[in-house]
Amino acid sequence: MKFGKWLKRQIEQSLPEWQEQFLCYKELKRCVKAVSGGRPPTPEEEAGFLGPLDAETEKIDTFFLDQEEECVIRHLQLQEEIKRVLARKAAGLPATQHEAEAAAVRREIVNFHGKMVLLLNYSNINYIGLVKILKKYDKVTGAGLLLPAIASLRERPFFNTETVSQMVRACESMLEAVPATAPEGQAAARHALAVAEESIFRNTVAALLIMQDVRAESSTRGSHSLPPLDLPDSEWLRSFQIPIFQ
Repeated sequence: MKFGKWLKRQIEQSLPEWQEQFLCYKELKRCVKAVSGGRPPTPEEEAGFLGPLDAETEKIDTFFLDQEEECVIRHLQLQEEIKRVLARKAAGLPATQHEAEAAAVRREIVNFHGKMVLLLNYSNINYIGLVKILKKYDKVTGAGLLLPAIASLRERPFFNTETVSQMVRACESMLEAVPATAPEGQAAARHALAVAEESIFRNTVAALLIMQDVRAESSTRGSHSLPPLDLPDSEWLRSFQIPIFQ
């Protein structure tokens, strides 16, 4: 499959409101085609490529930072919600009411986990797209931009995903803090979880599998390889969701 078609498919699998925030690979490809091949680019030709490339990279950085900030705030809010639910349970809240409240929090955690995995996938897909277009530009012009550009990309905010990765890993322990244990509360828990956004769940699993596949494609590590990603396996989310909807 051509990379452009692959990228389009990944974008379509993301959240609808995110789709305009991905790399405009097709437009950058047009910029490359506007350059005469077989010789070094003129200053005007180089500017005609680097200008849009820089603008796209800035767009990606801005969106990633905005989403990361929202995730940090939401993570803190969920921690407070968990504390509140546990405190109300300790204060003698009836079991059925506690289960309903805990189920609602679990639903929010699942949605939160899904959004963050999609954000990690957003980072990966855009990095891959930038590397691809830089390779294409170098192939046409022989300019040798790839390696210095890669070094620069690795310093960009959208490439630094450790904060988001840590919050993704924290979701498992957050769910364990509010388990559905009381038999009389199972119906309420199932109902609360059943109304979780199914589109986010589907996209989350797809994103996890994409990230695994992208890393598995290369048997050797290069200067432009994606970094290792320590995330819960996609089976973890499946195991949490599938019994709920049976």
